[in-house]
Formats: sequence, C-alpha cells, structure tokens
Amino acid sequence: MFTTFTPAQTPALVIDLAALEANLKTMQALCDAAGVRLRAHGKTHKCTALAWRQMEHGAAGLCAQTIGEAEAFIAGGIKDVLITAPAPAWAAPRIAALTGRGATIGAVADHADQIAWLGKAAREADGVIDLVVDVDPGTHRTGAHPDQVVALAKLAASTEGLRFAGIQAYAGHIQHIGAAADRQAAYDAVIERTRKVRDALIAAGLPPPVITGGGTGTHAFDLKSGVFTELQAGSYAVMDAEYEVCEAPGGDGWTFKQAMFLASTVVSANHKSHVTVDAGFKALSSDGPPARVAWGAAAGALWRPMGDEHGMVLHPSAIPLLRGGDFVTAVETLDADEAQPWPADAPRLGDTVWLQPGHCDPTINLHDALIVVAEDGSWERWAVDARRVTPA
Repeated sequence: MFTTFTPAQTPALVIDLAALEANLKTMQALCDAAGVRLRAHGKTHKCTALAWRQMEHGAAGLCAQTIGEAEAFIAGGIKDVLITAPAPAWAAPRIAALTGRGATIGAVADHADQIAWLGKAAREADGVIDLVVDVDPGTHRTGAHPDQVVALAKLAASTEGLRFAGIQAYAGHIQHIGAAADRQAAYDAVIERTRKVRDALIAAGLPPPVITGGGTGTHAFDLKSGVFTELQAGSYAVMDAEYEVCEAPGGDGWTFKQAMFLASTVVSANHKSHVTVDAGFKALSSDGPPARVAWGAAAGALWRPMGDEHGMVLHPSAIPLLRGGDFVTAVETLDADEAQPWPADAPRLGDTVWLQPGHCDPTINLHDALIVVAEDGSWERWAVDARRVTPA
C-alpha cells in the first residue's frame, strides 16, 4: 500500500500499482492453470494503459462493452477485441471499419437482423467480423433463447463477411449474490443451460470455437466448469466495496486486493457530527453500495452523498443521526450541546479522506484519468480514454 502520496487536486481516483499488478498476475495464473483464455473486460477500467498491462500479463484479448471502447482499445494497439453487447445498426459500419486496422474484431448478436447488418457492413468494408451468438443465461437483458441459438449460428456461418466464432453466456445477474453457496446454486443453472446450447451446436455440425463469459464473482466456478474457453472477468483488476461484501467463490476468501481508492478533501468542518468532503455523485457512482471510508477518518466512519459535488464523512458517534428522524434538526441539536465535545479523531479542514468506491465500473466512468501510484509514492497518469462513444 502506498503511504506517502497525497494528490495535488481532489477528488482523484487513485490506483495502488502493487495491488493492481498482484491482481493481474493472480487472475492470469488461475486462467493459465485451468487452460482457459483470459479475455479481460475493458468496460471496468476503460483505460488503454491498463489494458496493455493485462495483455502483458498474458490476456489473449480484451472485451469492450461499446463500439467507442473498442475503437479506443484498437487505436491504442490492442489487436483482439470482442464487443460483448449487441450493437445497434448505426454501429455496424464502425465495427466493420475496425477490421481494416490489423485487428481481430468480434461482435455479438442475438437476432437475425443484427447478423444481417453486421454482415452487410463487413462486406462493404471488405473485412470479416467474428460473430458470437449471445445466449441469454437467465439475466433476460440481452441474448437469444437457447432454442434459437442453432439457427442463428447457422445464419452467421452462411453470411458472407462473418465468421461464426462461438457463443457468449454472461450471467451478470449472479455476480454479486452475497453467499457463495447461493451464487453456486444459481450458477449451476447457468452452466447447464450453456452446456445444452454447446451440445446442440455440436450435434448440428457447428461446434463453437469459443465459449466466452463468466466474471469476477463467478471466476472460480467458470474456470472449473469445463464449459468456458474464455473468461470475461473485469472487476478483479481493481475490486470495489460491492465485491468486498460478497463471499468469494470457492469460500476461501478473495485472492484479489482492493486496488482503487478515491482521494477527497475536507472542505467544511463546522459540525460535531460530520465533515464535508469534495466527493459526491459526480465522483462516486451511486450504483451499488455507498463508498466505504478506507482511511483518513475515525474507524467506523461512514461516507454518504450530499449532492453532486459533496459528501459527508459521519463520525461513528453520530451514526445514529442517520437512522430516522430529522437529520438537520439532530445535527443542530448536537452542535448546541455544550456537554458534547468535538470529536478529537475527526478529520480537520483540508485533510485527505480516502474512500473505496462502491462499484468500480461506473465510478471510473466519471473520471478523466487514473492516478497510478507505486509504493515509493511515485505516480503516473493513465487516461480513461475509452469512455468516448463518438467516432475518432
């Protein structure tokens, strides 16, 4: 853990380089031992510099959630990218254009119309797109019904400009089930559905070259399943509070370290109950659990949003103020109580309070750069360059 770094400006999203490197090395080793390719998901970090670290550790390629992410990664030199969400028709020409940049580009589809417009775009670009049929594993967000997959695979295989590359089954709905045993039970249904689709394709003479999916919350199950040939995990690189409160798959504790923190500054300290920091909704995603106070405040302190630009760091002695009643009145009453001292261990004006984001992906999306800090306090700025969605 870096201990000598203080950012010049806040809020700043800071990566502990040692923890990051340990996470990348650990996941790659797990995949290698299982004989499963790691196709790290770039939607987590949206950062080409971090993507290169994953590739250097041995990742076979990268996932992107959007065409903008894919364009940024390929512009940054990544040569194998799969777009894991079905793309609208307007994106098909942009996907096809990537085939001319010396990269392997894959796209998923869950409908015949998507296959048609991707094929047309690929032919017009004189390129070939790897077409992966997206299977609904029970999330009911995207993906074809299992009974439709063989027909879609046949269509992809017969469409000029496309190469049938396999199937995708990403069970996002079970990644954060708290108890590992409950997550395993839900996962078993997912893997059985995926296995049946695979077997149906084999019977139809279309064995899927790749079966891609899985994630950080199910990685141990994915690697033992004997079904997946690629793992699409992303959050493992930096982790977050949402995963911290879940049991690790396998029950042995998380092998990945918390590597991402948000540095905030106390900008107001006029109340006995709390201080106000410069980290609100624009610095920390409200999706998932609230950010956790990591250090820089009393043990047990809580962060809670107070608007776009501000958050409170509530002293442990004042936490009951949040539970029911009129918070404003309670704070004013506490401030007026001469018998109640100011907490000696509360942060002071100008102090830095370090927070652990609740959900890494959307929090990173709020920032222009990651400040990557080594153990000796030296640092680099890595641009979050894959957030854009407009053409380059």
